[in-house]
Amino acid sequence: MNELRTSAIHHPAESELFDETLSCEVALPAEFRIGSAVIRPGTAETLLRSVALVEDARGDDGHDDRSDATLQVQRLEAKLDLVMVLVGRLVRQSAQDLPLRPLRWSRRGIRLEQGSRSGAAPGSMGVIRLQPCDWLPDHIDLPVVIVAEAANGSGAHYLWLRFEGLSDALEMALERHLFRLHRRQIAEARRLR
Repeated sequence: MNELRTSAIHHPAESELFDETLSCEVALPAEFRIGSAVIRPGTAETLLRSVALVEDARGDDGHDDRSDATLQVQRLEAKLDLVMVLVGRLVRQSAQDLPLRPLRWSRRGIRLEQGSRSGAAPGSMGVIRLQPCDWLPDHIDLPVVIVAEAANGSGAHYLWLRFEGLSDALEMALERHLFRLHRRQIAEARRLR
């Protein structure tokens, strides 16, 4: 997962989605699609909860604090890690890859950088599809409403997308995932000092 160092983007939609809430700026495989899509209830929540279980077990801060785990369990975890990498490569070869896109993400929504205009008006419904972590080649689909769209002077187009109709459980899973991303970014920044 790539941390971004972006300059501040000034748009009223920034306040609506990111003021007084935790947010992360990252580059993730992601795309926006106009219109409604069939979103399987619980799929995004299940994936985010599973990612949380795996990452929390590994230790988010990069330290391997498994002193109480046996050597045999550590070997088993290493083998599973290798299997996940191999399965991920196979899935990436057979599936359509999502383009890597800079985005800002909060519990309220996402600002997505695109190469061109979406052609949708504010208030239009859509779906943001993104891969929440780099080690698992699976994605989540989240229903969104377009808040705004704008271009900067260098040709990049931005979409501000507000989450719409998420369950309380999915909102909690998103917040937990964002917290882990944020904590990881802080740890990486400290290591670079």
